[in-house]
Amino acid sequence: MTRIALLLALLLAGCAMQQKGSPLPWYSSQNAVPPRGNTVSVCHAFGCHLKTSFTFAPADIRRMRRYLRKARSPAAEREAIRALVAWAEKRVAPSVGSAHDVGGLDLQNAGVTGQMDCIDEAANTTSYLLVAAHNGLLRYHKVARPVARGYFLDGRYPHATAVIVAADGVAWAVDSWREPNGAEPEVMPLDQWFDESPAR
Repeated sequence: MTRIALLLALLLAGCAMQQKGSPLPWYSSQNAVPPRGNTVSVCHAFGCHLKTSFTFAPADIRRMRRYLRKARSPAAEREAIRALVAWAEKRVAPSVGSAHDVGGLDLQNAGVTGQMDCIDEAANTTSYLLVAAHNGLLRYHKVARPVARGYFLDGRYPHATAVIVAADGVAWAVDSWREPNGAEPEVMPLDQWFDESPAR
């Protein structure tokens, strides 16, 4: 095995283990702030350069509960999570100024209030899911540590996503980066997400 092939193999092995453990240490590594109770610190302006505090009110938690309470299987809960994340993005948008956040790779918006890169999106999606978990709303999944893929050496631009893990141990990416504010995120097996072509 060549040195480059060995390096890539080690990187991929590291990717597979990234989601293990609590998501909380990941926040500090990304200049982000984990949620406290029902209060989230919404990241924006790329790389969590700006943070806006938002507290989900009791009525908001009831709304989250409505999204999730009908889920009777892990697959149904993943679909409900998609709807919940889309709603949460719209709910915080007036406070954050993110109603017109552009999806995907939009480097021209770096540093712009309300615009989000994949680090912002991964942090925020993880925070919304942690609020749901804090309120006992997730029955079939646990919120895991966000992960990253792409190291230029493998021909891919670096990209991050939120992660949930089902009771059977299968990890799922919850990736809200490609879509504009308020659209449902992509949810797919994390192994599939790691194997995807370069981020667009």
